[in-house]
Amino acid sequence: MKLTQKYSHLNGEEYLLVHHKKEYKEIEYVINTIDAEKHLTKESEEKTRRGKLVYNPVTLNGEFKSLLYEKGWEERRRDFYVSTDPNIVKILEPLDFKQQKKILEELKHPLLNSFNQTDFIKNKIAVEVQLGKYFAVTYDLFVKHLSFYTGQIINIGIEIVPTKNMQKNMSSGPPWFEKEVHNVLRHGRTNPPVPLLIIGIEP
Repeated sequence: MKLTQKYSHLNGEEYLLVHHKKEYKEIEYVINTIDAEKHLTKESEEKTRRGKLVYNPVTLNGEFKSLLYEKGWEERRRDFYVSTDPNIVKILEPLDFKQQKKILEELKHPLLNSFNQTDFIKNKIAVEVQLGKYFAVTYDLFVKHLSFYTGQIINIGIEIVPTKNMQKNMSSGPPWFEKEVHNVLRHGRTNPPVPLLIIGIEP
């Protein structure tokens, strides 16, 4: 596969080039190592192309996971407490789970907890590979990466998605680079308030 398009949000790529060239090269290596044609194994069930072979997101994700884990990237979970009080949320966000609990107990606030999980983290860089459902990318960009960023677990989030050129040869539903970048741009240049690099890949 190859990296054909990229969008740097809040100087995300510039940050990688200055501070994390090694990790950036690892991501490029993984993308270039994958032979997409090996994953042209899923039979489409759509009426207009029933039986045609399309790219299999499950096996593609599996190869991404295997290659990134070999390079030392790890899964990471962030547990946190939730509140509907904006003032309390501001206090909680920078704190770790135990500190959040202590604050809430002192305030006699209900202890309602949740978590976010990302597949690949290394040296404060988070990577998400989304080849399945389009709605997962919005959650990654506007919720998950931001949660890890405000929790001081990462300094940048990277999202890897197919370009439209690749998405046309996948089952209906996957995200595509051009649309996801458009979704970010229409929110304004500073939203979401976390440095990001969106990468478009294709065979």
